[in-house]
Amino acid sequence: MVRIGAHVDLADAIGAAKTLDADAVQVFLSDPQAWKVPDLPYEGGAEALKAAAAAADVDLYVHAPYVINVASTNNRIRIPSRKLLQQIMDGAGAIGAKGVVVHGGHVTANDEPAKGFDNWRKAIDALQTDVPVLIENTAGGDYSMARRLERIEQLWAAVSKADGGDAVGFTLDTCHAWAGGLDLATVADQIRAITGRIDLVHANDSRDEAGSGADRHTNFGQGLIPEDQLVGVIAAAGAPVICETKGEMAPDIAWLRERLG
Repeated sequence: MVRIGAHVDLADAIGAAKTLDADAVQVFLSDPQAWKVPDLPYEGGAEALKAAAAAADVDLYVHAPYVINVASTNNRIRIPSRKLLQQIMDGAGAIGAKGVVVHGGHVTANDEPAKGFDNWRKAIDALQTDVPVLIENTAGGDYSMARRLERIEQLWAAVSKADGGDAVGFTLDTCHAWAGGLDLATVADQIRAITGRIDLVHANDSRDEAGSGADRHTNFGQGLIPEDQLVGVIAAAGAPVICETKGEMAPDIAWLRERLG
């Protein structure tokens, strides 16, 4: 059975998992738009959360802050991004997380994409962690490192050369793939052919048309991704699932469980 869960607030992560009937939860360890990591807002701290998750048989995943862009050629972004990513990896290790989801990032119109790919290699080289980094595909951006298949292939070629590169995994976001112009009927197999793995699925419907480049999630059946394509790509990925839809997510979890069987 596929383990299915949702993105929840850290302070009551295990309580939320029980309410949602979730097998897994994803949390932020800090404000996703900030550069500082506060003390863990969970009663009893990291060990208490780790123990509670184990007792409830709930898998924990961490989403890194959105501000992180280790691909950047701007020192004022890249260097703080590496520092923050290490802090997040440390926090994820302390709570027993199964992985840390990190957006692929981007360079600018004035940069060679190869510089961004190599900056990813350097970032993985520098990390000290036993927790896998799970690079997530992105919805838009002409200079993104992980929007289109050819870029993901180049990124993986670079990351694979890093010390610890063999432990880097992949998060497939269904809304991002749809908005990024990827074919949901084939993308899971195509990604697996490039990376050798899909570790996590972010299951989301999309408010916008295929190829729009717009990262706007919505609940299952309320967006523009045909049901057969949405369920099909999740099934083909064969990985644990985190729903990042809107509002009350228990119906989405139940909807997906019913269709995945």
